[in-house]
Amino acid sequence: MRTGTMQQHIYAVLILLFLTGSISLRAQEKRLYIANDEHTDYMWSANETQYDSAFVHMLDYYLDQIDATKSNPSDFQARFNCDGSIWLKAYEQHRTPEQFSRLIAAIRSGHISSPLNMVVSTYGAQPTEAVLRGMYWARLAERRLGLRFRMAVAMEDQTMPLGLSSLWAGSGAKFSWKGVCACATKIPEPEFRNRRHQLYNYAGLDGSGVVMKWYNLGKDNTFLGGYAEARGGFHPEDTLAGIKSVIKELDLLCGDGSSLHKQYPYRVAGAFGYGWDDLATFVSPYFIEAAKQMTNSNRKVRVSNEEDFFEDILRTYPELPSETVSYGNEWDLYSASMNETTAKVRRATEKLRNAEAIASVVGLKNKGFYNSFLEMRNRAWDGFGLYWEHDWTADGPISREERGNWQIKIQEQISAYSDSLLAKGVKELGSQIKSGNLPRFYVFNSLSWTRTDIADIAYTGNYPVEVIDLSTNKPVPAQLIHKSGAQYLRVLAENIPSVGYKVFEIREGSGQTGLPDAATLKDNYFSNNYYGVKLSPSGVITEIYDSLANRQLARENMGQLVNDLGVENINDGSALTIVNAGPVSVTIKASSKNPIPHSTYITLFAGQPRIDIEDSIQSNFSDLKTWSFSFDLDKPTTRHEELGSILTAKKETAGGHYASQNARYDWLTLNHFVDMSEQDYGVTLSNIDCSFFRLGNSTTSNLDDRSAQIHALAGGTPDPGARHI
Repeated sequence: MRTGTMQQHIYAVLILLFLTGSISLRAQEKRLYIANDEHTDYMWSANETQYDSAFVHMLDYYLDQIDATKSNPSDFQARFNCDGSIWLKAYEQHRTPEQFSRLIAAIRSGHISSPLNMVVSTYGAQPTEAVLRGMYWARLAERRLGLRFRMAVAMEDQTMPLGLSSLWAGSGAKFSWKGVCACATKIPEPEFRNRRHQLYNYAGLDGSGVVMKWYNLGKDNTFLGGYAEARGGFHPEDTLAGIKSVIKELDLLCGDGSSLHKQYPYRVAGAFGYGWDDLATFVSPYFIEAAKQMTNSNRKVRVSNEEDFFEDILRTYPELPSETVSYGNEWDLYSASMNETTAKVRRATEKLRNAEAIASVVGLKNKGFYNSFLEMRNRAWDGFGLYWEHDWTADGPISREERGNWQIKIQEQISAYSDSLLAKGVKELGSQIKSGNLPRFYVFNSLSWTRTDIADIAYTGNYPVEVIDLSTNKPVPAQLIHKSGAQYLRVLAENIPSVGYKVFEIREGSGQTGLPDAATLKDNYFSNNYYGVKLSPSGVITEIYDSLANRQLARENMGQLVNDLGVENINDGSALTIVNAGPVSVTIKASSKNPIPHSTYITLFAGQPRIDIEDSIQSNFSDLKTWSFSFDLDKPTTRHEELGSILTAKKETAGGHYASQNARYDWLTLNHFVDMSEQDYGVTLSNIDCSFFRLGNSTTSNLDDRSAQIHALAGGTPDPGARHI
């Protein structure tokens, strides 16, 4: 009995030694992943019809390759990676249900992968809501088909915003990879070859994020760090040799896998992307053959779906470094070359907040209200996924005119939905509210807090009138105004409940007689109880006096003041005129042809401490135009809404959110606001139309983080001579 026990013990020890030896061998083994990822230059390499054809024919080919190699060892089976859900959408549209089911089966088996994003986009110019809506097709497909897309990508552009990581993670993404073009850039090339981390957790300010692979750039953008890093150069006559050369690069990248190998202390590496700027590629056998030939006792090479690489990384290296920084904007800036069209998309995005909130309220009674909007909604959501497609360049096979018309078409898809949903929702809610013998209207608040603000109601009836808040049965300040050729009744609507409304009634009468106008204009000095604003005929504001704080806000900086379009003579313009005046608000207008025809409307309010500035440019221009705002603040800290985050506009080394290397600093994202604050005082500049701003005298390589000057980009080409429409 004792002898038997001893034999069992020795056997157990041998098993333990055997397992330990296997683990040791695996730790020494290099595991290299090569992924055939076809880069999509949508509406650059080809138009929509041509790309749809390329998508379906490539997927047909790779599905056949998958079937033909299914008996191979797993590492040497065909796999393919789409870089946008538009591939899957096109395949479903142009192939039979049976063929589409075959594609979905390949996704489930891990032989085809696709990200959440619809196309390869730039993100720095996008409103947060646009990013989320742009992933709708993929998220709907997940629920409809029982899938999970775990990747999202932003390819080829040299920069990345910070908050995108949180939006991706919140939408279900876990992995991402990035390769740059290293072309049409103002970032010095050595920056691309010296990244702080090449594999890291790309984390947002909320702590959520994705695992990011972003390698140092190799020889060019067809090697590691490029957007076609598995291509291995420009030699289609020897595709196999190119892929094998990249595998050798991966082998060198891994080094000995020790912590001393600081550039890349991992034994697992991956090269993704072959397609480059090709419309279509059919190269599956070369990936399989390269994996076979380059696999040996010390190196395992796998044809990858990209996700398997990240799964291996997380198993082997669960503690990756983290980065929570913004790299600024570069190709993101190109959307400013069609700034009015881009502004229409931004306005439509804002309008959807009201439209959808009203639709939700009316849907409580009218269950079928939304049904007629489903198709229009889907086109709009596709539009959000497409509008900021990364090329914007029109310097390829697609002409600038064709690309520009396509951008306008996408904008119209988005605007048509927001306009229609809001118009029908407003009418439907009005029909659900109890009417009276006298004219009534409601004011709706779509926000999540109680709100007091002005409301404008189209009105063609008699005036003066008395407007009654039926919840209090008391009159509210009201006046008649004219804008955009139409007449409105403007009221001060107080304490409108969150995602709710109040009803007002219009009664005959003289209104609240005796109430003074909300502001006065005298000798170009426009003032109320809160502010005194001196406006020049050109629209430049030379003084802003804060009566409550007893201080001046405007201060000339580098020859510019507040709301300065770059005029040579601030008095070059028409005499100021009062456009609308009453107890709620007063609006004045300035107009000038210097430097181009433009107009400025300034509004002051009786009951609100804010200044509304509405600027309009009435002609096209090809150079760069900015609205500059120079404030009398002492080395303020600037914070602004980027993308899903609020950033401090300083480098990380100075306590801010911008990367201290590999970044561009001249044009920062301007979503809803930028705020400049001293310790106890500050100014917030709210924004609707502009996508970017420059802080003071910032350059591509220097962030002027103590400046009290903001240059909001009105439009044009920030990178003259680079790729743009």
